[in-house]
Amino acid sequence: MEVEGQDTAINITVKFSGRSIPISVSLDSKIKDVKSLLQPLTNVLPRGQKLIFKGKLLVDGMTLRESEVTNGAKVMLMASQGLHQGDGPILKDAKTRPISRANTSSNKTVNEKIGVLFDKNRVERWKVTGVIGLAECNLKAIPEEVWTCGPSTRVLDISNNFIGDVPAQIGCLSSMQKFLLNGNGMLDECIKWKGLSSLKHLTVLSVSHNKLSTLPSELGALCSLRQLHVSNNELSSLPMEIGLLTQLEVLKVNNNRISNVPMCIGDCSSLAEVDLSSNLLTDLPVTFGDLLNLKALHLGNNGLKSLPSTIFKMCLQLSTLDLHNTEITMDVLRQLDGWQDFDDRRRSKHQKQLDFRVVGSAEFDEGADKL
Repeated sequence: MEVEGQDTAINITVKFSGRSIPISVSLDSKIKDVKSLLQPLTNVLPRGQKLIFKGKLLVDGMTLRESEVTNGAKVMLMASQGLHQGDGPILKDAKTRPISRANTSSNKTVNEKIGVLFDKNRVERWKVTGVIGLAECNLKAIPEEVWTCGPSTRVLDISNNFIGDVPAQIGCLSSMQKFLLNGNGMLDECIKWKGLSSLKHLTVLSVSHNKLSTLPSELGALCSLRQLHVSNNELSSLPMEIGLLTQLEVLKVNNNRISNVPMCIGDCSSLAEVDLSSNLLTDLPVTFGDLLNLKALHLGNNGLKSLPSTIFKMCLQLSTLDLHNTEITMDVLRQLDGWQDFDDRRRSKHQKQLDFRVVGSAEFDEGADKL
């Protein structure tokens, strides 16, 4: 027999997108607490969730007991469009493969094209210009001709191919400054980071639109890196060694599954733009206040309810802030020291855009600065 007010645990099943999600929760938990529990399991922000039981919409302020949800109950979850996060269904499928050229005229034509691509003149041109452009060439491996360019290589672009391995031999391109390998469907084991970490002159590394679940500690050895693009992967965290990248200016890790950012992010003192949108973040480390050069911060589509207390007071160059589809309210922002100065900078930077908007409330729009 249940005692009124007793904190009794029950098991319920949540139906969502063809899945059955079992959870254990207290009868006296409020519906809003159940939504918070479901957030990391469904990639749907709490305010984008509609829970339905026996045809009735469950109200945030009521408890499961008050809503007559009992042990073994089945509850349906419906997600509002635009309030998913991480790799939720609102994200468009990224183009990670080029359009196949296999059906162009004949195999002979294809073979002739490949022969021209890697002829002696092309290799010599690579050596003279330092730029090796092999994007969307249907490659399954990095051609051997690339390694012959050695230290003369400044840029290597092998984006949107089928390449399954970046060997340790990549280290022979010792003067390379820009390496692009987006959209190859690469798994963690595809990249030999030991070879990559020897590229001491590398300033831009882009591995977006792959299937990476981790970034290794070797990343910290890229001491000259200024731009790191790892968006649209399957990352759940960032390595502690990211704090060693003191020259890093742009960090884009949007559309992953990151639930927390390491405190050492504050050591990346050169950071000017950070994009953490569409992840699983519920808070940010206080060390974000140490990023004195930060100008743009993108945090949309996360479960954030607050910002580090010093972010406006210390980050005096911050003028672009995207909070679209987060739980952060205007009341929260106004309570932070330095809010007014930030708002003045934001308004000044975006004055032209503001002039073309409908004249109305001058209140801060959490999504207004989204690029």
